[in-house]
Amino acid sequence: MKISKLHYITQDLPHISHWEQARLACEGGADWVQLRVKNQSFPDWKETALRTQEVCKSFGSTLIINDNAQIAFEIEADGVHLGKTDGSPIEARAMLGEKFIIGGTANTFEDIQFLHEAKVNYIGLGPFRFTKTKKNLSPILGLEGYQSILEQCEIANLSLPIIGIGGIILDDVATLKATNLHGIAISSLINLAENPVSVTQDLIGALK
Repeated sequence: MKISKLHYITQDLPHISHWEQARLACEGGADWVQLRVKNQSFPDWKETALRTQEVCKSFGSTLIINDNAQIAFEIEADGVHLGKTDGSPIEARAMLGEKFIIGGTANTFEDIQFLHEAKVNYIGLGPFRFTKTKKNLSPILGLEGYQSILEQCEIANLSLPIIGIGGIILDDVATLKATNLHGIAISSLINLAENPVSVTQDLIGALK
């Protein structure tokens, strides 16, 4: 199972739909799209997911549904990403089976141990710095936090792909790569850019 180095995440924006955001990121080369929808009814969320899935299929990109294993199951998305309060990865695995990708959010080494035991496929570790994209933000980790947690993972022989998330900008990529993170997750930096396609291309170039 290939876990991409750039995890692109949509967000609720007044001027552009989730599927149009996904299209721009995919045009820039993103091959991993996480659909992050907040405060939509189940039918609307599912409709958004289906339209975003069409875009992902046309580009051959992986589609991960944030927070909603039921929708991931119903539309046969590629997987689901569960935040720390968004349901159990063990229950999600029981519902979805082995072929679905399951990601989980971590803020501490203990979180990573738990997710490792729950047999997720990758971990989003953050936040790297303050981000407005997420309410109820966990404690900021910063570079030292990442280094410390990744060292603990190495000592404990935990080898899941770990993705940095939270306010990351292009200038951070080289430093974060040096910590042995598998990759990064990006939302506003792409979605609010004047040219989302070129920002995505720049990020992918920096991750190579």
